[in-house]
Amino acid sequence: MNTVDTKDASTTANTMNTETGISAASAHGEAADSLDSRFTAFLLQSQALKFGDFTLKSGRQSPYFINAGAFNDGRKIATLGAFYAERIAASIAAEALPSDIDTVFGPAYKGIPLAVSTAIALTSMHDAQIGYTFDRKEAKDHGDGGMLVGTQLRDGMKVLLVDDVMTAGTAVREVVPKIKAAADVEIVGLILAVDRMEKTKDSDRSAVSSVEQEFGFPVIPIANVREIFAAAEQMTDAAGQPLLSADLAQRAKDYLAQYGA
Repeated sequence: MNTVDTKDASTTANTMNTETGISAASAHGEAADSLDSRFTAFLLQSQALKFGDFTLKSGRQSPYFINAGAFNDGRKIATLGAFYAERIAASIAAEALPSDIDTVFGPAYKGIPLAVSTAIALTSMHDAQIGYTFDRKEAKDHGDGGMLVGTQLRDGMKVLLVDDVMTAGTAVREVVPKIKAAADVEIVGLILAVDRMEKTKDSDRSAVSSVEQEFGFPVIPIANVREIFAAAEQMTDAAGQPLLSADLAQRAKDYLAQYGA
């Protein structure tokens, strides 16, 4: 059983984010050092957060888009893992998560680098032996076989899920039965990069709220979309111009007024 120390939780993410062109230092006051502000700066620099006109899978017209596929090199995914680790440490300190997490589980395929980078960051930051695990889309019938790769699950383990952005909770609903079939483990929570805070098509509740109620574990984002927009409104570019125009900020607020949960 491994224990994550919650001291100096922000060190790695803060250090690894210092070379981003759009930085939290462009924000004003103490907010520049907040997790929301630093993570927003990282999303913008990585082009994982874009502003404009986008048609989502749901058919909704959104003034912003979050693309986790933009975390496509070693520096970005290492920095992202550090942000996940920082949120995990903060959640442990707030007693929303236990400190004795055994393995970080990422649903294939996008969750694989998230699980690996988060486990590395946790191990590096807290000198704790944290495993990583992910599933195969199809069972392997040769070699090591099975549906899971990485740290093998055993009865009594505490498993923490990681994913990028939750739209309907489909990935969670697919992977939880696989985890439970492998061993009698406790799923202690799910960490997301971003909570879009939107109603699902058939409910006034968000996908996050639905998953929490269905499975009984907390779903915790590094930041939610309202926090991200609040941070972006305080940021400027190298020329001192606002990164987020008043028009775009209003469009985002109007969108959330219509679709927000």
